[in-house]
Amino acid sequence: MSDYPLPNVSNDLTGQIALVTGATSGLGWRFARVLASAGARVVVTGRRADRLKELTASIEAEGGSAYPYELDMTDADAIQSVVDRASEEVGLITILVNNAGVPDAQRAHKMSVELVDLVLGTNLRGPYLLACAVARPLIAAKAPGRIINIGSGAGFRYDGHGAALYSITKAAIDRMSRVLAVEWSRNHINVNCIAPGAFSSEMLDGMMERMGDFSDRMPRKRIGDPAQLDSTLLYLCSPASDAVTGASIEVDDGQGSR
Repeated sequence: MSDYPLPNVSNDLTGQIALVTGATSGLGWRFARVLASAGARVVVTGRRADRLKELTASIEAEGGSAYPYELDMTDADAIQSVVDRASEEVGLITILVNNAGVPDAQRAHKMSVELVDLVLGTNLRGPYLLACAVARPLIAAKAPGRIINIGSGAGFRYDGHGAALYSITKAAIDRMSRVLAVEWSRNHINVNCIAPGAFSSEMLDGMMERMGDFSDRMPRKRIGDPAQLDSTLLYLCSPASDAVTGASIEVDDGQGSR
């Protein structure tokens, strides 16, 4: 007879410690609050100290626990340092939400080397290094973990209007999730990817300032609300998704990322 409850569903993350990157705005801001509301202690990271302080206060006012750490995802030493410090000061990180990212917003042949390095460093190199930094102590402790990488519908479709390198890095995040899932399956570390379509965020707001409001071209004539990603995030962080690893879940409101 199965030892699993009926139904095998729970969003209770009590006792878990989650690290969220890019938490100073947009999706990351929402992700951190959602995980805290589900009972996790949340390490919030980003480059803007004032926003981290504001987010921490907001989570604590809502009854949760948050711990702010400044982090530049292009700095490999800083990535390892934040993991080491958080592990010592908060505890073993069991959930990672690799959310930080930057757009390029330029044609491929017009991008400077500096911008290429920034986009690759923030969107791909940094998340890869951070995933490994979180996995190592989990493996050493023989503890299970959850890594959720935030990709994008742009990783599956490119319409030729700029942001080619962003699309490339998000396609790589999808592949990274699948490969690391295989790598760490024996260690009970689940690695999955959420690939949102157009959801309201600072990044999308900047795009709409340049291109105008394109929501009327969407099948449902709307831009997604970050709250519509809550259930997917919690599912991939929860015990109910124990057998789900190497998956890429597209949440695009019918926008047609394929």
